[in-house]
Amino acid sequence: MGQGFRLGRIAGIDVHVDWSLLIIFALIASSLGLATFPALHPNWSSLLSWVTALVAAVLFFASVLVHELSHALVGRAYGMRVPRITLFIFGGLAHMESEPEHWRGELWMAIVGPITSLVLGFTFLVLAGLLIGPEGIDPANPREHLAGLSPLATLLLWLGPVNVILGLFNLVPGFPLDGGRVLRAAMWGLTGDIRRATRWASRAGQGFAWLLIATGVAMILGARVPLFGTGTIGGLWLAFIGWFLNSAALASYQQLLLRESLGGVRVARLMRSRATDVPPDMAVQDLVDAHLLRGGERALPVVEGHRLVGLVGLAEVQQRDQGEWPHLSVRKIMIPRARLVTVGPEEDAHDALMTLTRAGVNQLPVVEGDRLVGMLRRADVLHWMALYGDPSLARQLRDQGS
Repeated sequence: MGQGFRLGRIAGIDVHVDWSLLIIFALIASSLGLATFPALHPNWSSLLSWVTALVAAVLFFASVLVHELSHALVGRAYGMRVPRITLFIFGGLAHMESEPEHWRGELWMAIVGPITSLVLGFTFLVLAGLLIGPEGIDPANPREHLAGLSPLATLLLWLGPVNVILGLFNLVPGFPLDGGRVLRAAMWGLTGDIRRATRWASRAGQGFAWLLIATGVAMILGARVPLFGTGTIGGLWLAFIGWFLNSAALASYQQLLLRESLGGVRVARLMRSRATDVPPDMAVQDLVDAHLLRGGERALPVVEGHRLVGLVGLAEVQQRDQGEWPHLSVRKIMIPRARLVTVGPEEDAHDALMTLTRAGVNQLPVVEGDRLVGMLRRADVLHWMALYGDPSLARQLRDQGS
């Protein structure tokens, strides 16, 4: 995730939409507009079927947004900062800046999401029942009765079960699903050890994920599975969901270990305070000869006085013709300060490592105001972890970054 657009702001929480959401949106709208609604309502026009399908897809993701907002608001009530929510291909994600401080906060933040989805689902079903009337749907001839329903009643009848299924699926006790977080909170409360609770909940999540993968493979091979049926497309989709959940379970446990390894460590302790810098008026040819050829740095801060004005490296040099290097200044090719991602010396090292990862770079300037005080390299953070934290985790992260 990380690519998309900002939808807006609700209750002080930014709502982002990842481009991957368009995939599932298109699948829902097309399956309803091309198959489900025309089969249920043969008397509807194609336009009415498609409009109802598009509204159904929008309302489904609105329901997911309400689910995630409930997590965020309850988390905020327990002192956790949740700056944004992202809607993506598998639903939604409330981004927490830190782990909960107590198991009760984890429990209530986790369980409120499924409860919200179940409440929404049953509310939609009750409203659909009111529109249908006291006589309900004739069990002897349900198809004819369903065909006569209005678009609104059809929407409510579809949204109700979908939200109930969403709520029940999230109650599966496998991390990082909501049920897995409930399981972690319960184990945390019993043992008083969040690391052990996370490890157990993560393993439960991996077990459930592998069950989904195995079920998907069985469906691809022709087996008929209760509730899921058979078929290549459904099997591939189920296996893909299982793969995603397995990766998320492993990553969630890794994040906890990472936060523990770097807990309380400040950037100032890990940065290189004697960073090699270059002046903006240096010729690019001199930069290459004196630094890029002889030094091990791939990027260097550009400093005027003590003030950081930019960053220059191999990538910027390679964008210019070699014949220009003797007559071209570093100022002309550097990344200007306004476009740089920086960290402060008192920032948490874990947060700084996350900033490095999100920015997709291997080092960041460390600044106080506009003054450069050092450079923080990803390799130095991992080296510190190998010495003082979790060596195996440091190796994993080094392999992932290589």
